[in-house]
Order: sequence, then structure tokens, then C-alpha cells
Amino acid sequence: MSQFLIDNSWTLFLDRDGVINHEQVDGYVNTWEDFTFYAGVKEALKIFACRFKYIIVITNQRGVGRGITKPENLQIVHQQMVKEIEAAGGRIDSIYFCIDVNADSINRKPNTGMALQAKRDFTDIDFLKSIMVGNNFSDMEFGRGIGAKTIFLPTTQPKVTGPDKRIDAIYPSLIDFAKSL
Repeated sequence: MSQFLIDNSWTLFLDRDGVINHEQVDGYVNTWEDFTFYAGVKEALKIFACRFKYIIVITNQRGVGRGITKPENLQIVHQQMVKEIEAAGGRIDSIYFCIDVNADSINRKPNTGMALQAKRDFTDIDFLKSIMVGNNFSDMEFGRGIGAKTIFLPTTQPKVTGPDKRIDAIYPSLIDFAKSL
């Protein structure tokens, strides 16, 4: 990643499920009890806190829109996640989530509405000095859509190993990416 000349003016966009925490097989993270950090994630976020100006989570949460996940439980999950990350020396500057069910929603990845929300809240974000880390092609397409560099984690799609025009680099885990910086 050093070819991108990352400095502390860059923004890191992170998907949540499959990047920060384990996805639920055939379901959703409905409660804090369903949430399990991947090994090394808290350490990775501590590293990122020193390297990036902003660390922003961008996550589709269709389970809320479908009435499966309660909005108050999603809020608890995010509060607890941030609390544990901060206790480990890391940070999350903001979390944007889309509960829309329809794929054509401007806010649902791969569409870029959540990035535009972040840009409104943090006006000095430069999308060309941003990285999107995700575990799905919709994350990569979101990154490409805003002009960001893209990092693919094959946590839920281990068969994705290489070259794809949507992916700038592949790392086995978030901590592996963090240690590469």
C-alpha cells in the first residue's frame, strides 16, 4: 500500500460484517450477543487510528429494513463495538448504515449515498485519498464509485484471490492490512 503514499490526511472506510466482525451465516447480527470481532481487529484499529484522519464504517443493514433486527439493537451493537475499539486504543469516527431493502437505494452499497453523507459531515474528506476495505464486490464497487483505493478481505469469499479491476489489493484480514502500512 505504500505506493499510495498514505498519510494522516487519508480516510479509511470500513465495511462492518465480514471485516470487523464475523457475519452470521444465513442471517444477521441482530444483537450484541451475535457480534464477534475477528481476531486482530482491535489491534488493527489502533494502528489505523495513528495513520488515518478519519475512520468511518459504511454498512448495509437490510435486517432492520426487513424487520428482523430491531433498530435499538443495531444501536447497541454499534455503541458496544465502538466502546471496545476505543478501550483497545482505536477509534471509529462515525458509522453510516443503510436499512433500505431495495438495491436501488442511493444509500445502499454499492451506491455511494453513505459516502456523500460522510462528506457532508466531514467536509475535508478527499475521496481520492481514501481507502475502502470490504469483503464483497459491492464494497469494491462502492470504493470505485467514489474514486477510493480498494482492499478486499476474502473472509467470506475465500475463492476471490486475484486480479479484478475492482480490487487494488487483497489481504487475508484487517490486521494483515494494518501491519502492511
